[in-house]
Amino acid sequence: MLSRKVLTLKSSDRNTVAQLEALPNIGKAIAMKLQSIGIKHPIQLIGKDPFELHAELCLMKGQAVDPCIIDVFMAAIHFMEHGEILSWWRFTKERKRIQQRSETL
Repeated sequence: MLSRKVLTLKSSDRNTVAQLEALPNIGKAIAMKLQSIGIKHPIQLIGKDPFELHAELCLMKGQAVDPCIIDVFMAAIHFMEHGEILSWWRFTKERKRIQQRSETL
């Protein structure tokens, strides 16, 4: 007997998305990371600073967390604020530019 794999489609409507894992670019592992720093619902991402979320995650874990997580946070926040689905890697250049600018200050 063939097993059927059920695919879960990611939400494309920021106004109705109710679970972190339904957000574009967010899987179970990232959803758990967000939950560990107090983000339980997608709407809580609106107005958040992805760099601050990353800093909270590093503090909670007690170690440095891959900075690419910031890109994922940026993509999720962008989706919740603007409704536009962009891949997380579209934010890598912007993250690096912001980090470089803050390092030179």
